[in-house]
Parts: sequence; structure tokens; C-alpha cells
Amino acid sequence: MSEIFNFCAGPAMLPKAVMGQAQAEFINWNNTGSSVMELSHRSEIYMAMAAQAEADLRELMAIPENYKVLFCHGGGRGQFSAVPLNLLASGKTADYIVNGSWSKAAAAEAENFGDINVINVRETHANGETSIVAANQWPLNPDAAYVHYCPNETVDGIEINDIPETHGVPLVADMSSTILSHEIDVTKFGVIYAGAQKNIGPSGLTIVIVRDDLLGNAQQATPCIMNYQTAANNDSMYNTPPTYAWYLAGLVFKWLKALGGVKAIAKINQAKAELLYQTIDNSDFYLNTIEAQYRSKMNIPFWLKDESLNDTFLAQAEQQGLMALKGHRIVGGMRASIYNAMPIEGVQALVDFMQEFEKVNK
Repeated sequence: MSEIFNFCAGPAMLPKAVMGQAQAEFINWNNTGSSVMELSHRSEIYMAMAAQAEADLRELMAIPENYKVLFCHGGGRGQFSAVPLNLLASGKTADYIVNGSWSKAAAAEAENFGDINVINVRETHANGETSIVAANQWPLNPDAAYVHYCPNETVDGIEINDIPETHGVPLVADMSSTILSHEIDVTKFGVIYAGAQKNIGPSGLTIVIVRDDLLGNAQQATPCIMNYQTAANNDSMYNTPPTYAWYLAGLVFKWLKALGGVKAIAKINQAKAELLYQTIDNSDFYLNTIEAQYRSKMNIPFWLKDESLNDTFLAQAEQQGLMALKGHRIVGGMRASIYNAMPIEGVQALVDFMQEFEKVNK
């Protein structure tokens, strides 16, 4: 079998260098004679590692001092609850921009905790392309407690590239599938959260970046484990955090810094996406139905025009070491997730297979 390339949407592949280092350190980390997963999270050596991981993430994203970085449990879905519990005061409303499956799920969860205004911005053009209403046309409430949106929808392959202007209303972003993939201005956001299992590390860890002025406003019913102020006051160690996932995230941050940081990986990600989209667009055998300016660079769905070939495509792709290309059950077809850890060689291998498959089956 050729080299394996894992196109899973999450948990996603991790950089080989990171996996190799973790393997080498697995039973003896920093000459402690123990695995990092066996050490107390309050031990001096572990806390030093945790602090370095936060410092590296702050450097990578240019996170200002007036933002807290929290290492939390619960994944992105946990934050679907934590955001309204921490930010939505009684008598206030929150705007939820819905452009795909995950933003829809976030809005549905938030409705359990307060008054939510759902703004559907997805539309279909006459030619069948899926598009997004321009952000300057969104009917936002100037008195909202916050505006929530998902810049990159992993299921649907839709990406909103421009940061919406909310005129002072705190902007909350679910960046689970796009964090660290390109440079952003953190100061444009009140809260950024991201499940780790795509561009950061293994599942079980969630990063929350929250501006200081948004702390201390949690609803009384907020569980302590979801309270941003509690997490900030205790350096994300109010209880035992996901220690091994935190360690692996720290290794990923160092790997990304060694590559040249977010600016460098963004160029690689752009090249990977262009290569795959060009292959799809130059073919009458495959198609993608997202308007070009809203196409995701992380999650690329595509369909075979003859869907009776789907099972054959997937089986032969696996034989070539191209794994997890089956599309999400909601949308069908295929999906190639090409997060930071996916090398351009993996995308080239996929493109080569797609072209050969088309030649044989057309």
C-alpha cells in the first residue's frame, strides 16, 4: 500500500513529527520516568508545559493581553451551551447566523438558555450554487448580547472569509475547523472557541479565547466547569483538565511555529485547496456546488456526477491509501478535509487518483 493520507473531518490527522515525538516520550517524558498523562496537572513540570503551550498559542495568533486563553473540556458542542450561559443575560437576546449544519446546531442548543434570534444567511442561486447573503446585509440587532457565527462549516464546505462588522456587539466565532489555518485579527472577536480535533490536537480539548470584559457575567445556573470566570481564575485547572490532549496541542503549536507560523501554513493551505478545486472544476465528472468565494479551504465536498460509482470510488481510494473520503451523511458524496497537518503531497495523491478514476470510468 502507498503512504496513508487521512482526510477525516475530525478527529483529523496530526503532524507526523508530532506523533513521532509523542511516541518517543510516551513512557518517559522529560526524564521523569513517567508518561505526561500520568503526572499531576498541578506538578511544577506539567504546569510549565501548560504555560508554554499557552504562550506559543498566543504568539501564533497574536492574542492580546486583555484576552484569556482557556483549555476546556466538552468540545465545540459544550461551547454551544457555555456561550449563552456566560454571555446571555436575562432580558437580552443573541443573534445566531446560520449558514450550515454546525451553526444551526449551535443556535438550537442556545435556545435552551435564552432568547435567540436565528438569521439564516444561506441561499441557493438559480444556477444551483449555494451562496451566502453578504454580511453587510445581515439584519443584526444592535442591542444583542452577542453575535454568534461559524466561519467554516465542516459538513457543508462553506467558509465566510470576511469578519462580520457588528458595530460593538461582541462577536463569537466557532472556529473549530479553521483556527490556525490563516491569520485573523483576534481583537475583532469577543470569544473564539475551537474543538481541538482538527487543527490543534486530539479530541477532548477545547480552546476558548475570551476578552476580559466578557468574564464574570455567567447566569446563576452555569455549571462551574463551564464558567469562563472560574476557568480563568484557576488557569484552566479548576478540575483535572484533559492533560494529554493539552500536551499534544503544545507539540502542535511548536510544530507550527517551526514551519513559520500561521502566515506560512496559510500559503500551504491555499495551494492545497486550489489544487483540489481546480481538479474538480476542470472536470465534467466531479462537481462542487458552493459559490467560489464561499468555498472552504479546510473541508472540500465534491460529488461524482454518476453517484452509482460512489462505493467503487471509495473502495479504490482506500486501496491507494486515501482514507475517510466519504461525505457527511447529511450531504452525501465525498469530502476531503485538508487541515494543517495534511501535506500537499496528500492532496496531490488524491488529485492523481481522481484523474485516473475519471479516465477509467468516464
